[in-house]
Amino acid sequence: MDKKLLSDLTNRFGDAFYLLDSFQFEKNYIELKKAFTDIYPCFNIAYSYKTNYTPELCKIVDRLGGYAEVVSDMEAEIALRIGVAPNKIIWNGPYKNYKKAEELLLLGGTVNLDSVYEAEKIKEIAARHPEHVLNLGIRVNFDVNDGVVSRFGFDIDDDNFADILKLVRQTENINLIGIQCHFATRSLETWRPRAKKMLDLLDKLKLIPEHIDLGGGLFGKMDDSLKSQFDSYIPSYEEYAKEVAPLFAERFKNCENKPLLLIEPGSALVGDCMKFASKVVNIKNVRGKAIATLLGSIYNINPTLNKKNPPITVIATGENKPEEYSDLDFGGFTCIESDYLYRHYDGKLAQGDFVVFGNVGSYSVVLKPPFILPNFPVIDISRGEVKLIKRGEVFDDLFHTFAF
Repeated sequence: MDKKLLSDLTNRFGDAFYLLDSFQFEKNYIELKKAFTDIYPCFNIAYSYKTNYTPELCKIVDRLGGYAEVVSDMEAEIALRIGVAPNKIIWNGPYKNYKKAEELLLLGGTVNLDSVYEAEKIKEIAARHPEHVLNLGIRVNFDVNDGVVSRFGFDIDDDNFADILKLVRQTENINLIGIQCHFATRSLETWRPRAKKMLDLLDKLKLIPEHIDLGGGLFGKMDDSLKSQFDSYIPSYEEYAKEVAPLFAERFKNCENKPLLLIEPGSALVGDCMKFASKVVNIKNVRGKAIATLLGSIYNINPTLNKKNPPITVIATGENKPEEYSDLDFGGFTCIESDYLYRHYDGKLAQGDFVVFGNVGSYSVVLKPPFILPNFPVIDISRGEVKLIKRGEVFDDLFHTFAF
């Protein structure tokens, strides 16, 4: 990033925009997959669409042979529209539109059960289509010593789990294709217990499904300044792989048809692949506190509101003479008092300068609400050219569903 590039982008796209590095995303995908396949070759990645469903990224996953992990009919439609084969789509989540889920099942996609209610819906679908084999997975839930009682999946010690297994096994046109779990805790220490308990469960059930899916919950790459704000250690891809892949390699070393090990990363792949650039609108002093207002919001870069400062780069445009500041806060354009993109900046700054925020690829674009201003453009600048991935939103994008 430099003054000339920012000037060119500003002239074309305005004073705030996302910068996508699709090439970095591709490199992350390849590196993460290699870390696991070097130990257990029968491995693949099911990319978490909800983390960042920018179609350009989803197409990269499909081109590289990965799966689409979706949690809504909207995301399933994204996968189908970009050409993902239905048998590479896995539908998770606590709520499903079962009209759309039925369509995906009939196309050959996989739906992972999360509750007894869903099992009853699947039973109805199976009865309506006896000539179709439906690919079904079961999401399971157990303790991984992370201090959290996850709300997802079936408690493996509950009678409901045994009943669901019986229902699935006794329905002739249901293919129990996979067993899946998901824990949001990204700590490395939870991954070996996760894998071991899944393998122990399969031994107990005397079952080897086509897919064994360990879900998501991995840290990605980040600047040291961001790492230092986490309470836990930030592992590498290789460290995650070494926690679980050897267990699968040992367990299935004599198995002719080895099950496919899947994981569902989101932030681990896309977190460091997007930046947000915003112009400094003004700088003021309020009762001794320096505050710079940006054409951007915390909801543009951190809508989960985790209060961590992202890595930043300030690029002087030369429009105004910079001054030295201490403990300056970058405030957003909204009328929310707590809307700060970054706290306690020390350094030079002037009105008209650009502030570029790193590590904003996770949830930013997909979770930003249509609040006060529509969202900004997304521009891919990773391969030596400027490619508009998503145009800036306008009034009609937000309000065409309202009655005026």
